[in-house]
Amino acid sequence: MIRLVNFTKRYGGRVAVDRLNLHIEAGEIFGFVGPNGAGKTTTIRFLATLIKATAGDGFVGGHSVVREPLAARRALGYMPDSFGAYHGMRVKDFLKFFAEIHQVPRKQQKQAIDNLVQRLDLTGVWNEYVNRLSRGMKQRLSLAQALIHDPPVLILDEPASGLDPRARIELKRLLLELKAAGKTILVSSHILAELADYCTTIGLMHQGQLLFCGPIQWLTQQLHPVRRVSVRVVDSAEPAVRLLESCPQIRWIAAEDRAISFEVEASDQDLANLLRELVLQGVRICSFTEEEPSLEDLFLRVTNSASQATSGKA
Repeated sequence: MIRLVNFTKRYGGRVAVDRLNLHIEAGEIFGFVGPNGAGKTTTIRFLATLIKATAGDGFVGGHSVVREPLAARRALGYMPDSFGAYHGMRVKDFLKFFAEIHQVPRKQQKQAIDNLVQRLDLTGVWNEYVNRLSRGMKQRLSLAQALIHDPPVLILDEPASGLDPRARIELKRLLLELKAAGKTILVSSHILAELADYCTTIGLMHQGQLLFCGPIQWLTQQLHPVRRVSVRVVDSAEPAVRLLESCPQIRWIAAEDRAISFEVEASDQDLANLLRELVLQGVRICSFTEEEPSLEDLFLRVTNSASQATSGKA
């Protein structure tokens, strides 16, 4: 549903995005991650037909962004990272305006608007002026305009920005509902922990290049072959520590009271065998849990590795 083919964008002598190839399947929630200046917003604006490519092409809903921009726009709901200026316009007029812009048939406009007002909890601000809304409420309204014409593809640039914790939970629920309804969603965000909660795949951008694209589990396996495990025992930790220290795959181990943490280079089967051996040796275990690295940890590891590689070439 979203595809980029050698997309390149230069501003003078600076390369903002360099030969980006990307394919997002129908029904995915794709998390677009990267530091400021990585090329995320440039890519998003190109897909939204707001800027032209220096080279390459993009496709939204099967329509070329370069050759069929109007058809691509009809297939797309776009939520920008900044709301824009709509002074003197009330919420009800704002939604009617975008319904007209997206050519929603007059007979369907009222129902489409009413559904979004209820779904995004905009009833209380129906008659308010847009410029007087809170940041969080403006985010909801911006998402409503992106959905007004029921597009198959959504591109959301920092949709959780300005939202309180409850609203972020509601946003996650809404995105999962939209995914279940068959929509394809690209989400750009700096709130990495939340992306891990609902994205099916992620892409890591750095200095205009896509460093990784795929399920978070793949990234974890590639960047974190050494696994960290936490164990809590009923009795003294010493017998368990002695047994673990005899295992050649153990890289590091620490114990405090009845809690043990260690790092080990092991497969799932290796961990299962290690747990079994502890039990056979009489260690009474309360819990045996692998600590998953956070998306923030993985992101920093990827970008740091890329920066080091770039410095080495220089």
